[in-house]
Amino acid sequence: MPSHAKSSLEAGLVALKQGNYQTAIAHLEPIASSQSNGTASLQAQVGLVMAYARTGEVSKAIAISQNLIESNNPQVQEWATRALEHLTKRKKRDQESKNVETGFVAFDNSTPDSPPVPPPETPTLEEKPKDQVTETKSDDTPSMVPLARLKATVATPLPPPTTAPLNGFMGSVTRTQAKLFGVIYWRQAQRARAWQPLRKPKLIPLRLLSAGTFIALFWVMREILKLALGFINQTLVKLPYLEPLQLLYRDPTRLLLIVLVILIGVSPWLLDLLLAKLYGQREFPKDVLNTHSREAVRVLQRCCQQRHWPIPKLRILPMAAPIILTYGSLPRNARIVVSQGLLEQLADDEIATIYATQLGHIAHWDFAVMSLLLLVTLPIHQLYQQVSQWGDKISAKIWRWPVTILASLIYGVWSLLTGTGLWLSRLRLYYSDRVASEITGNPNALIRALLKIAIGIAADIQKQEQTSWQLESLNLLTPVSYQQSLALGTIASNLSFEAFLKWDTANPYRRWFTINSSHPLMGDRIERLCQIARHWHLDTELHFASEPSKVKRQSFLLQIAPWLGIPLGVLFAALVWLTWQLAFTLKFLNLKWIYEDWSFITGCLLIGFSIGTVMRINSFFPDIKPDTVQTDDYLPNLLSDPSALPIDSVSVRLVGKLLGRQGTSNSLAQDLILQSSAGLVKLHHISWLGQSVNHQDLIGRQIIVTGWFRRGATPWIDIQTLETQSGKTIHSPHPIWSTFLAVAAQAWGAYVFLTG
Repeated sequence: MPSHAKSSLEAGLVALKQGNYQTAIAHLEPIASSQSNGTASLQAQVGLVMAYARTGEVSKAIAISQNLIESNNPQVQEWATRALEHLTKRKKRDQESKNVETGFVAFDNSTPDSPPVPPPETPTLEEKPKDQVTETKSDDTPSMVPLARLKATVATPLPPPTTAPLNGFMGSVTRTQAKLFGVIYWRQAQRARAWQPLRKPKLIPLRLLSAGTFIALFWVMREILKLALGFINQTLVKLPYLEPLQLLYRDPTRLLLIVLVILIGVSPWLLDLLLAKLYGQREFPKDVLNTHSREAVRVLQRCCQQRHWPIPKLRILPMAAPIILTYGSLPRNARIVVSQGLLEQLADDEIATIYATQLGHIAHWDFAVMSLLLLVTLPIHQLYQQVSQWGDKISAKIWRWPVTILASLIYGVWSLLTGTGLWLSRLRLYYSDRVASEITGNPNALIRALLKIAIGIAADIQKQEQTSWQLESLNLLTPVSYQQSLALGTIASNLSFEAFLKWDTANPYRRWFTINSSHPLMGDRIERLCQIARHWHLDTELHFASEPSKVKRQSFLLQIAPWLGIPLGVLFAALVWLTWQLAFTLKFLNLKWIYEDWSFITGCLLIGFSIGTVMRINSFFPDIKPDTVQTDDYLPNLLSDPSALPIDSVSVRLVGKLLGRQGTSNSLAQDLILQSSAGLVKLHHISWLGQSVNHQDLIGRQIIVTGWFRRGATPWIDIQTLETQSGKTIHSPHPIWSTFLAVAAQAWGAYVFLTG
C-alpha cells in the first residue's frame, strides 16, 4: 500500500478514536473506495460504518455494512451482519421517534455538535428514598451523564495496515466486548437513573487492618533499624582505632514511633515535593479536568459538599500509563493524583467512577496509612534506582559486584516494607469500588475503567519494553497493578475478558494465591460490581458463568505441601516432646540437655518444610518432552482454564520478544516479560552461577522460552531455558535450587533438633 494511503488510514482511525468523525470520513472514504488496498480497505470501511452512524448518516452506514457482508473474511462478515441488524433497527426507530436509541453499543444518536445532557442532582445516600428503583434497560440512554464521545481503547499499537490480522472478534457486539483492527469496542452496559442505597458495609475489618498495617510497618522498620545499628557497631568494634558508638545501642522504638506519627501528619507536603521532583507531578486545575470529564467534577463537588470537605487538591503526572492515587493525612489535605494517560484513555463516565473510588479511600481513612507507606518506600526505591544507575556506569567488574549486591539489598528492603501493606491494599479496593458505585450509580463504567486501565498499563510496558520506575514504585496505591495487567491487558485479541477472568471467579482455591499480591483478583472485583448492577436491575458489562470449577483437593494439598509441612512439623515436635517426657519419667532416656530450651521445635519446622518441598518437586518440575510441549497458539486455552493450579506445570515452548529493565536494576531478574503473539507473560528466572551468558544480554531480542506455565493470581512461566535464534542458551535451574533449598532446610533442621 502506498505510504500516503497508509498515513491517511492511520489519521482516519486516530480521528475516529478522538471523536472527530467528519475528519475520519474525509481520510477513510478514498481508501474504502479503492480496490487495491486489500485489508486497508476493509479497515477503512469498518471505520466509516462507525463514523457515519455517529454522525447520523445511517443510510450510508447500512450501505457499507451490506458491502462488508460480501467480504471473504468470516469475522468481518459476522461483524457486518450484526452491525446491519442494529442499524436497520435504528433507522426504523428513528422514523418512529428521533429520541430513541437502538442499543447497538458502538453507536448513539448524538452528533458531534449535540450539547451534553446535564445530569440531575443526585440525592445523598441519606436522602435517597429506600424503596425507589428505576430499571434502566440496555437500550436506554442514561440521563445522568452527557452522551459520551467515542473513546475506544487501543490495546496494542495498530499494526501496519497491509499486514493487520482480522482475528480477535469475539462473540456478539451486543453481548461482549469485541476487538477488530486493534480497537476494542465495549457493550456499554448502562447505569442506573435512580437506585437504592446499598447495605452499609462493615468497616471494622478495614479499620483493624489499617491499624495492623501501621504496626507491621513500625515493627519491620524497627527490626531493620536494629539490625543496621548492630552491624555498624560490630564493624566499628573490629576496625582498629575506632570505638563503637554508645548512641547506637539505644532502643530506637520510642523515637521511631514519634517519627512515624510526625510523618503521617506532614505526608501530604513531603509527597508533593517527592512526586514533583522525581516524577514531574504538577497542579491540575479543575477546569482542565472538566474538559476531560464533566461528571468527575460534579462528583467531586457534590460528595465533598455533602461531607463538608474541601475539594481534594488535584495533581497530574505526565505519564502515558493510566494510574490514579490518593494521599494525605486528613480529608482536608487530601490529594488526588491522576496520570495524563488515564484522562486520554477513559471516557467521561469512566473517569468519574475512578475519581469516586479515590473519594472512597478518603472516606474510609485508609489513605492515611497508605500515604505513610508511600512516603517511607518511595525514597528507598529512588535510592535503589540511583545505586543501580551508578552500578551501570562502573566499568570495572571488581567494583560492579559490590554495587549489584548493595542494589539488591536495597530492593529487598523496599520489597519487605511494601509487603507490610499488601493485605490493606487488597481489601481497601473492595470498599472503594462499592463507594464509587453508590456515588455514581454506574458500576458498569467502573468495570470498563478497570479493564481499560489494565490495557493501558500493558500497552505502556510494551511501548517502553520494560516496567517503568513509576509503575513499580507507585503500584501499591494504584487501582490496578502492573503485574495483573500483563496478561489481562493484552489477551483481548485472543480471548474474551469473561473467559480470562473465569479463573478469578470460579477457582475454589483462588484466594490462597493472592497472599503475595498487592491487588485483589480482577475477576472477583468485577463480579462484585456485577452483583451491584444486578441489584439495581441493570445489564452487566461482563457476564460470568455462575458454576464453580472443580479442582482436586489432592492437587491443592500438593501445591501447598512445603507450607503444610510446617504445622505437621509442630505436631511432630509435640510427639517428640511427649515421647521424651515419657522416657524421662520412666528413667529410660534423659535428653533434657537438648530439649529444655524448646529450640528443637524450630528444627522440626525446618524438617517439615523440607519434606513438603521434596514431595512437590517432581510434580512442580516434570520432564519437558517435545511431544507434550504447548506453543503460543495454546496459551489462551491455558489462561482460560478455571480449574488450573500452579502445580499443574504445563510444559510450554513460546516464541517472542524478551522485555525488561537492563543493567543492575534487573540483576535479580525481577522484571522479565515475554511478549508473544498471544500477549504478555511474566517470566521467573534464577541465574546459574558462573553462566557465560546473562539473561540481561537477551533483553530486547527474539527468544524461545521453554519452561513450565503456571496459572495463579498472576500467570507466569518458570523458565527452563532461554534460547536465541543464533543458538545462545541460558538455563534456569529451578529444580536444582528447589532441591538445594530442601536439603539445606533438612540439614539445618536436623542440626537444631540434635544439638538444641
